[in-house]
Amino acid sequence: MKSNLILIGMPGSGKSTVGVILAKLLGYSFVDSDLLIQKSEGKLLREIIAEKGIDGFIEVENRINSGIDAGYSVIATGGSAVYGREAMKHLRTIGTVVYLRLNCDLLTQRLGNIKNRGVIIRKGQTLSGLYAERSPLYERYADIIIDEDGCDIEATVEKILENYKSHL
Repeated sequence: MKSNLILIGMPGSGKSTVGVILAKLLGYSFVDSDLLIQKSEGKLLREIIAEKGIDGFIEVENRINSGIDAGYSVIATGGSAVYGREAMKHLRTIGTVVYLRLNCDLLTQRLGNIKNRGVIIRKGQTLSGLYAERSPLYERYADIIIDEDGCDIEATVEKILENYKSHL
């Protein structure tokens, strides 16, 4: 049964912030997959990336996300979760996947220094390049797409709730 709400999107799109609020409003648990990865590996995301490289991190993320066993939870994934085919297949079987879409200019403003956030970005790649690479993946895996442009947190939460309830 698809009893979970899974949030995907770029770093800085508000997955964790919005996810906590949604969990409270729905009476669900909240799961942050980045925290699951850090707990499993005993390291911060940026340390895992530095040690294993980007491809190694994606393998770890795919493995952890593929094993998430939750019910009636809001699950906030890392921005790179969509690179894990097995993980996304698993997440789609256990929940409704919601893509929080925010335009690249607003993301740039929100993110500031992406190095400290553990964002997976290849050498020489720009944030706009990363956005262009990931957007089609987010759209492919999403059951619902929420356009956040012009929305504050409350408006984003309302849009998600309206769409999620009609999707159940």
